[in-house]
Amino acid sequence: MNILDLLKSVSVDIHAEVNTKDQAIDHLVNLMNNQGNLKDKEVYKQGIYAREELSTTGIGEGIAIPHAQSETVTAPGLAAMVVKNGVDYQSLDQQPAYLFFMIAVPKTGGNEHLSILAMLSQMLMDTEFKDKLINAKDKEAFLALISEKEASQRKKEETKNQEQNASNQSYRLLAVTACPTGIAHTYMAAEALEEKAKQMGISIKVETDGSGGVKNAPTAQEIAECEAIIVAADKNVEMARFDGKPVIQVKVSDGINKAEELINKAISGKAPIYHSDHSAQAVEETSSEGIGRTIYKHLMNGVSHMLPFVIGGGILIALAFLFDDFSINPANFGSNTPLAAFFKKAGDTAFGFMLPILAGYIAMSIADRPGLAVGFVGGALANAGGSGFLGALVAGFAAGYLVNGLRRLFDHLPDAFEGLKPVLLYPFFGILLMALGMTFLINPPMSAINNGITGLLNSMGGSSKILLGIVLGGMMAADMGGPINKAAYVFGTASIATGNYDIMAAVMIGGMVPPLAIALATFFFKNRFTKKEQQTTLTNIIMGFSFITEGAIPFAAADPLHILPSCVVGSAVAGGLSMALGCTLMAPHGGIFVIGVIGNPLGYLIALVAGAIIGMIMLALLKRPLKNAS
Repeated sequence: MNILDLLKSVSVDIHAEVNTKDQAIDHLVNLMNNQGNLKDKEVYKQGIYAREELSTTGIGEGIAIPHAQSETVTAPGLAAMVVKNGVDYQSLDQQPAYLFFMIAVPKTGGNEHLSILAMLSQMLMDTEFKDKLINAKDKEAFLALISEKEASQRKKEETKNQEQNASNQSYRLLAVTACPTGIAHTYMAAEALEEKAKQMGISIKVETDGSGGVKNAPTAQEIAECEAIIVAADKNVEMARFDGKPVIQVKVSDGINKAEELINKAISGKAPIYHSDHSAQAVEETSSEGIGRTIYKHLMNGVSHMLPFVIGGGILIALAFLFDDFSINPANFGSNTPLAAFFKKAGDTAFGFMLPILAGYIAMSIADRPGLAVGFVGGALANAGGSGFLGALVAGFAAGYLVNGLRRLFDHLPDAFEGLKPVLLYPFFGILLMALGMTFLINPPMSAINNGITGLLNSMGGSSKILLGIVLGGMMAADMGGPINKAAYVFGTASIATGNYDIMAAVMIGGMVPPLAIALATFFFKNRFTKKEQQTTLTNIIMGFSFITEGAIPFAAADPLHILPSCVVGSAVAGGLSMALGCTLMAPHGGIFVIGVIGNPLGYLIALVAGAIIGMIMLALLKRPLKNAS
């Protein structure tokens, strides 16, 4: 696809006579409508004005590029006009606009046209080319200039890509450009920064966050080695990766019109240091990075996105038990009163997203956006099929590498299929293969493991109740809501029907200990945890008292070798003590809020505190102090 595939002669007017911005927009919309790619030109015009409300598309230097992405656009298109006398378009430099390009983009479809529009935006940064277009004698000459310049621009892009691929040099500056629609300004700002840096003899790498996704993203090594970073963006971009680096944040229009000023400020050493207060998403790494570190980063991307669902949903469920009345219907505890039912439903809904979010964002970290849907489906199937937390982990990694495999496979298809890959081929084949894998390869063995563990527990019931309490308590902490945890919980709830209330007591106390042990450790041994982890103390106390073991998942996922053994031992001790002290429980859930129905409540509290303290002590012994902990 070329620019002239989008820009037709019927949508070009090089002798337009308009006097105001509104007239200019009206005329351009009519030119666009001449292509027959608008179902409703008035709806499209509303989209143009909505974009203008965000910031003017009169970028200065005599150029305006109004654009909109709308459902009424049936095919991508361009319209162009020249106003010889100029018109006040409320441009950024307050000067008249002479050259106009209007862009129409569909809401759905392939992304090939976006690269064409990006190229046009970059071409317009050439002052000589712009002046030639304004002074073109007729439409044919206007279109010929564009065709000639496009060929030159393609060669320039190929040369730049070859130089970047062949060079292992570090960059003095990095930049990110992004506008709300990601159509024009994103690429114009990138071109302006690259050209000005080249003139100044300064190496720079610019990431563009456009409608086609993030391109040319810097690696972690490049971020570490650069002097400063320029973020010229009118929308949110991933900033956590720049933590501790000098960062200049400005509007995308400043990237276009103040490139030299921004570069000088960046290399002056006066740029402010950026500090992030949230987990960074995965950044593309160099191939020299170890496999373990790479897997860890993918895992943390899933965990960081999952965390709000765990915390928000967990607290809502805790409130449900707090405001409920156990005496109304013990079997329905947590949903007996309207207020409790409201909190319980909201919390359960949030928890329902936990595993799909985990798997989806692990997959996205590995395979970028095409992996997200496949990972979500894998996580949901793990949840429905009984695989739980561990199944979702496997699903996330499987989905990511599955999509990467599909990418390599589909690379052999003709270029005509390029636009179909992200919207049809990747989601269809990815989800299909993911469903088959979860159904036949992952969920069956996990279900078999669950059944086997349940059978083992039933055989142990009459032998040693203290040993059974130790085993059940430890199982509740083994995988934090996964198949082992669920097997122990199902065994505990089933025991209520047979009158074995001591088993349920040991199960629940085993599930309460992990968040409490972590809460105590983050409070008394702060130097073992990051500042963000230290802030979860109160949340984990609430979750622990509410019997929400999943509150410990983010810690267990981030550091399983230290967290899991500590929690398992603490929970096992609590479960064994609960059995030894004759504690019983008739409710299948509720944590400390059902203390009224716990047999020997004082003994139960003693067992709970003992398990949490032992878990805390083990964490303090196993985890090393962090260098940067505060």
